[in-house]
Amino acid sequence: MKKVTIIEDEKNCFLCQNCLKEWIPAILAHKKNYKVKKGEVIFREGDPVKGIFFVKSGIVKVHKRWGADKELILRFASEGLIFGHRALGGDGIYSISATAVQAGVVSYVDMEFFDATLKVNTNFTYDLLMFMAQDLRISERKMRNLAHMPVKGRVAEALIILKDQFGLTPEGFINIELSRQDLASFSGATYETVFRVINELIQDGLLVLSGKSISIANYNKLLKLTEDIA
Repeated sequence: MKKVTIIEDEKNCFLCQNCLKEWIPAILAHKKNYKVKKGEVIFREGDPVKGIFFVKSGIVKVHKRWGADKELILRFASEGLIFGHRALGGDGIYSISATAVQAGVVSYVDMEFFDATLKVNTNFTYDLLMFMAQDLRISERKMRNLAHMPVKGRVAEALIILKDQFGLTPEGFINIELSRQDLASFSGATYETVFRVINELIQDGLLVLSGKSISIANYNKLLKLTEDIA
């Protein structure tokens, strides 16, 4: 990653928005910004924990090894969201990896300063607790779906999650371009299976494709597939 100097805007700083005004100068003094390229690994599963990251711009995938040669994408972190926070209170190593899927800038603070921020700023600590609780619920749902939901339902849910998080382009496509491999990893399926399921959903009139862009043509029917739990 390449360190860059950015004119900070307190309104767009996740830490600044949720911390005491008196703490903002300390945040700006400790925070570092790094430019990341598409496909660049920010940290790997098993790396020692040194700090916490926030997305300033771009998109980062948070993923984990799943078998010998597969990965499972747990979530996508977009502008303003934190990642690397699952290392808090752990064994000092990252249990997940983080990779940029869209070029941008990530912010970083070291663990010592982040610990101090949690102790001083109760509102920020509360907001982080609520975020981590929601993050845990999403992870538990994903694990349940992997065990009990058919692949078509998992692909449908993945597309709905992406639409809800990133919105739509003016043309009506989900506002993120993912490789089919990343979509497969997010759905917890193989590339070949997701390729087949996408084609079936197109034939059934639920999706429309244009290159890598995907549009949901029939949201209600797609949503219905996510209710199909074995």
